[in-house]
Amino acid sequence: MKRLRNLHVCALLLSGLLASPALADLSFYSQDFEGLNQADPAALGNDGWLGFANVFDSGGGYLYGYGVFPAPNGTPGFSSIAAGEGGVDQGAQQLVTYSDYNNADHGVGNLIETNVFQEFTIGAADVGSTWTFEFDAKLGDLIAPSTAQAFIKTLDPNNGFALTNFVTMDTHTLPTTWGTYSIQLAIDGSLPGQLFQIGFLTLATNYDASGIVYDNVNFTPEPASLALLGLGGLALIRRRKA
Repeated sequence: MKRLRNLHVCALLLSGLLASPALADLSFYSQDFEGLNQADPAALGNDGWLGFANVFDSGGGYLYGYGVFPAPNGTPGFSSIAAGEGGVDQGAQQLVTYSDYNNADHGVGNLIETNVFQEFTIGAADVGSTWTFEFDAKLGDLIAPSTAQAFIKTLDPNNGFALTNFVTMDTHTLPTTWGTYSIQLAIDGSLPGQLFQIGFLTLATNYDASGIVYDNVNFTPEPASLALLGLGGLALIRRRKA
């Protein structure tokens, strides 16, 4: 049976957010993929997952990008809800991300970078808070030279969507057994109005396999940030049952 993290705290967070007069724009997100319909092509998109791709030549020179669009499910490109890849903590369904094998530029040696992500907007009330992106992950069918990362990005829509933060963790180096991992970012005064993305990236060419399996995705403020965000009274976020 999958262990669901943060459920009682998430309920309190929701009530606190709804009641807070100084509502921050970043909000918690938690997904274990159990409640999504694996047969529905729109299941991930309906849950807010988005897709975007960048294409580079074999030397790393930028060629073009495409997106943003709802992340697909069950196609040869970007992402799918998988079944049977989990352990005790991951349950029956997981998220798999991979390259866009619908893109014929694979066949000419260009590098296809796919991004599957959730997106938020940073508000003034978020300044001074620190947010953590936590997830379970294991190696899927990825083979070298394909690479993969989990990421936090911030982008400035008033400056041509310039990348202003890019926090990453390599996931192509993970073992084939499950582990729990996290990355985080502190919100400073330069970031209100910018986009905040959490998600997973793959880089592949020549149709090489690139799948990584993820589950138990959580996006939460660090405990010390709760009072700052108007969620006072919550001393900690429950991470994982013993």
